[in-house]
Amino acid sequence: MDELIDKYVAKLHDQGLSSPQETLLGVLDAEIAWNRDDPAADQLEQVFAAIGVNSLLLARPKEPYRSIIEYLAREPGTAIRPHDSETRTFLHDIPVVRSLTAEAIIDGLRSRKCLIVPGSGIIAAGSVSPEQTFIHFSSVCFATFTTFFAQLLSEAGSGRIDSTAWSVYELAVSHLPQPPSAAEAATAVKRGPFCTEEEVVSAMDQAGKAVVRLGLVDSFFGNISYRLDRTIYISQTSSSLDELIGCIDPCPMDGSSSAAVTASSELSAHREILAHRDFQAVVHGHPKFAVIMSMHCQTPDCQARGECHRRCPRHREVGSIPIVSGEVGTGPFGLYRTVPPAVLDRGGAIVYGHGVFTAGRDDFLDGLTRLVEIENFCRSEYFRYLMALQG
Repeated sequence: MDELIDKYVAKLHDQGLSSPQETLLGVLDAEIAWNRDDPAADQLEQVFAAIGVNSLLLARPKEPYRSIIEYLAREPGTAIRPHDSETRTFLHDIPVVRSLTAEAIIDGLRSRKCLIVPGSGIIAAGSVSPEQTFIHFSSVCFATFTTFFAQLLSEAGSGRIDSTAWSVYELAVSHLPQPPSAAEAATAVKRGPFCTEEEVVSAMDQAGKAVVRLGLVDSFFGNISYRLDRTIYISQTSSSLDELIGCIDPCPMDGSSSAAVTASSELSAHREILAHRDFQAVVHGHPKFAVIMSMHCQTPDCQARGECHRRCPRHREVGSIPIVSGEVGTGPFGLYRTVPPAVLDRGGAIVYGHGVFTAGRDDFLDGLTRLVEIENFCRSEYFRYLMALQG
């Protein structure tokens, strides 16, 4: 159990989310085990029995997340309501509770997976494993980051940025990591084409680790695939891209296997792209600034407002990269309808609030490099546009 706890404490640190000294992770086995002693454990231990969870994480996020979260959570008793697709699908909203007490935590976690306690950090629950606490914590960091930067862009357009928000922005920008490097992407993956299942799995594992290392995905979101003959190898739903060994499903393109039951929920979009012989690999990441720019709309009176993620009626682009709407799955607004044409035409597509899809001919090099280029362009466009709006 200690080894499992240490794994996720280290993962939070390695991904720049929280330091071990400010991370408290408890897991229930025969009894509750903690990674370190902390007075807050007394309150958290009461939560385990009350809501029937397996693990609880309390951690103060590192910058740039810390100041952003404190700013957004400045009104305890409310909730933060991000508009990115993962929050809409998995978290819904993020409660802000008034105090680090068992009563407040229990009340907040009865219907949500995580919450924020101003001054104390994020509390995330896992019903099955501590991995879920890591996922939920990471998701809050991603959602609040994209929410804050998207709001700032909107407020700049109407001249409403207050001095406090601008101070938080300047602090956050000072802590941003360097943009991902296209040169690093070029040396991070194996060259194809790949001819055996073993080669495909090894290349996918390497590419998945590169996507995470380059900061192009948060939490467990994102997926990758490769077509070998008439079989698509795709990461499983809810799998972490930096831990893909044992989490890749072979899915015949004719649907003759039940493997697709555990495959990524975006298999249908991957299949439509890989049905074209020009491409054998698909990469889907959730880089922050591409998500932020996808949610920036200058048509406030649009009749589709609130439904942008499902059915935006306008043609939108960042540079030459199309922004499309669409939902996961095969419904009438499914991504499999909107993403493949855009990827086949431009080599990549940004999905509203959701992330970026790219494709590669023989291996993951083209897709990963294109993903880096799109994120870096969106990042530079964000700052250029914000400064222009600020005058």
